[in-house]
Amino acid sequence: MSTDEVGIGLISAPGSATEIASILADDLHAELSLHLPAVQWRVSNVVDALVYPPSDDAALVAAARNRLLKEGWDLVVCLTDLPLKAHRRPVVAHASPLHGVAVVCLPALGAIGLRRRTRDAVVGLVRTLLGDTADHALSGRVAGLGRRASELGRSQQPERDGSVMFTARVLSGNLRLLIGMIRANQPWRLAIGLSRALTAALATGVFALVTPDIWQLSAALGWIRLSAIAMGSVAGITVALIAGAGLWEHTSHPAGRKQVTLFNLATTATVVLGVLFLYAALLLLALVTSPVLVPAQLLEEGIGHAVRVGDYMKLAWLTSSLATLGGALGAGLESDDVVRAAAYTYRQESRQSVRKG
Repeated sequence: MSTDEVGIGLISAPGSATEIASILADDLHAELSLHLPAVQWRVSNVVDALVYPPSDDAALVAAARNRLLKEGWDLVVCLTDLPLKAHRRPVVAHASPLHGVAVVCLPALGAIGLRRRTRDAVVGLVRTLLGDTADHALSGRVAGLGRRASELGRSQQPERDGSVMFTARVLSGNLRLLIGMIRANQPWRLAIGLSRALTAALATGVFALVTPDIWQLSAALGWIRLSAIAMGSVAGITVALIAGAGLWEHTSHPAGRKQVTLFNLATTATVVLGVLFLYAALLLLALVTSPVLVPAQLLEEGIGHAVRVGDYMKLAWLTSSLATLGGALGAGLESDDVVRAAAYTYRQESRQSVRKG
C-alpha cells in the first residue's frame, strides 16, 4: 500500500473562523482518510489573517500561496471572514489548482449548519486542488457541493487557469453574506463584554424603578410614546457605541468601498442586535423585580388609581428604556479596544496579526 503523504495547511482568520477550523481539522482528516486511505494526510491548523482588510480574493490567494511555500505544504485551504466579491457576486468558495490554494468565505455559507457546510465545501475543494490524480471516490463530494450551489443559487465559474469559483446570486447572496458576518460578530456577546455599560444600565434601572416620579410618568405615558422612548434609547446607545469607539470605517480606495460598506452594515446590525439583547434582559429583569421593589399599595398611592397589570408593564418598559440610556453613558467610559472586542473579533485581531507579521 502506498504511503504517500499530502500536507494540507488549514489557515483560519482570527475570530470565529478559528473556532470552526479547530473542529474542522479532525473532520477533514477523517473525511479524506475515508475516501483516500492510500494517502497519508497531514493537516496543519494555523491562525493567520494573511491580509489587511479590505482586501480581495486575489490578494488572499497570493498570501496563502506564500505561506504554503514557507511551510512546505502541498495544499492550503484558507477560511476567511472577509466578504469577497467577483463580478458583484459574493464569493462562496474558490479553488486554484495552479497555486494549490482554496479559499472558503465563511459568512457566505450562511448562519445555519456552518460546520457541516464548511466541511463539505473544504473536502470538495481539496478534490478540485488534487485534480485528476486523485481517486474519483471524492467526486461525490464535489457533486454534492455543486448541488448545494444550485440550491443556494450559486454558479460554478471555471477560470482560464483551471481554478473553480462558486459565487452566489447578487441579492440573496449578499443577504446571506451579511447575515453570516453578523453571526461571526456574535452580537449576543456585546452586553456581556461591556462591563461598565452593563453596570451603569443596572444602576440606572434600579434608581428609576424606585423613584415615585417615574411611576407617575409611566402611568401618564401611552404605549406609543413608550415605544418611541424605547426606540430612542436603543438608537442612542447604538450611536454612542459606534461613534465613540470609531467602529464606522472609511476607505479612500474605490476597490475597497463595497467591502467597507458591508463591514459597516454588519457592525451596525451587530450593535443594534446586541443592544436589543441588553434591552430585553433589562425588561425581563424589571418585570420580575418591579412587584417586589414597588408594592401595589405604594404604587397605587403614587399614581392615584388602582393598580393594574398594565401599570407594572408600563413601569418596567420605561425603566428599561432609561436603564438603556444609562448604559450609553457607561459605554462612554469603556476604552475603544474593549468596545471593538465586544462588537467584533475578526477585524480587531486581524489588524494586530498583520502588523505583527
